[in-house]
Amino acid sequence: MSFLSSLLRPPDVVRDLGLLVTRLALAAIFIAHGLQKLLTWTLPGTAHVLHEQGVPLTSVAAPVSTVVELVAGVALLLGLFTTVAGALLVADMLALLVLVHLPYGLFASNGGYETVLGLAAGALAVAVGAGRWSLDALILRRLRRRPS
Repeated sequence: MSFLSSLLRPPDVVRDLGLLVTRLALAAIFIAHGLQKLLTWTLPGTAHVLHEQGVPLTSVAAPVSTVVELVAGVALLLGLFTTVAGALLVADMLALLVLVHLPYGLFASNGGYETVLGLAAGALAVAVGAGRWSLDALILRRLRRRPS
């Protein structure tokens, strides 16, 4: 490996640490938002907010968004089913981006999409792999050790 390529490709431990920190930060954000929708706003309150923001089918969108953010957030925390959890969160954030935030431009201070875009990008980053410090990796290692 050349010097330049070693600089451009971090050691696996650095990559796995980055994935762990990203997963835990995203998990905290999504769990908090899911709990907020469930316990603070309540599902009818969340549906009302989504309706005011122009989201269609709020009686479906509110519970689906709440459950996705809460359950997928816990999955990210554990590093379990990370690909599925990340993909669901990407879809959730892209739906919010298109249905609510896009007309307001980039900046969140104007109601824009910078936050949901960042969360979608983070969820996509962990959807491609949770890293070695995850339940996904632990399960995979154990399955590989089993004799056929």
